[in-house]
Amino acid sequence: MESKAKIYVAGHRGLVGSAIVRRLQHYKYDNIVTRTHHELDLIDSTAVERFFADEKPQYVFLAAAKVGGILANDTFPADFVYDNLMIECNIIKTAHRHGVKKLLFLGSSCIYPKFAQQPIKEEYLLTGPLEPTNEAYATAKIAGLKMCAAFNRQHNANFISVMPTNLYGPGDNYDFQNSHVLPALIRKMHEAKQGGVQLIELWGTGKPLREFLYSDDLADACVFLMREFNAVDIGEHINIGVGKDIRIADLAGIIAAVVGYQGKIEFDHSHPDGTPRKLLDVGKLTALGWQAKTTLPSGIEMAYRDFLKRYSR
Repeated sequence: MESKAKIYVAGHRGLVGSAIVRRLQHYKYDNIVTRTHHELDLIDSTAVERFFADEKPQYVFLAAAKVGGILANDTFPADFVYDNLMIECNIIKTAHRHGVKKLLFLGSSCIYPKFAQQPIKEEYLLTGPLEPTNEAYATAKIAGLKMCAAFNRQHNANFISVMPTNLYGPGDNYDFQNSHVLPALIRKMHEAKQGGVQLIELWGTGKPLREFLYSDDLADACVFLMREFNAVDIGEHINIGVGKDIRIADLAGIIAAVVGYQGKIEFDHSHPDGTPRKLLDVGKLTALGWQAKTTLPSGIEMAYRDFLKRYSR
């Protein structure tokens, strides 16, 4: 990407989009275009067309999406599939029509089968059934990456698709109703510490293994790929992760130490664990020359500082 190129970051207020903006600014890209949802409704194809015609961005990071935790995905599947499909279709099609040089589409590791072989390689896509609770969101993300691949094949576009693992970091969502496990644990333990609660219960056995990537590391990988590689170098899509996982029980212990919660943690075995393990194979990305830099404890410390700044009273 040229230093003065106009770059559009869709979803710049979210966990991923805000991290991408920070990383671009780190590399001295100062011609960044953003729009809030109020300023530009990405589900409105006419509005998206007008935006591209007026602004003429040369590079696009598509980080905008309707996201949420298991409860939200399971309760509102129609919203998740429709909104995400419309966002993807509008931006990808319009970016091609207006001659965007390169686009990076942000997917999700939930595109892979629920019981995929571990660690999960890119080629395991569509080899088994999805996790039912977030099938609608996963289906939309699969459609997005397939759409990018189709435009590359038919129109010689340069659209890259990346599939990150579980994310956390500044700007995360800490709402118990629709947050993911790591930010939910940060809030739960902070409130327990503040309230002098001596025992907290967590769902499941604590044995499932999960992988967690700091959002600024993801942003660094995305900018690295956009700066250094083309879609033909990457293939249909590429995983982004840290290449190692951790038991939920051990994750809870790290968060407790960071937050300073000294009470007891117990697991309620009457609730299901979900998928036993979900670890991405990041060999493809490593071979291109990128690896995550942020350790989990240090990343959680930075995330907790962000939580205190934004939510603590």
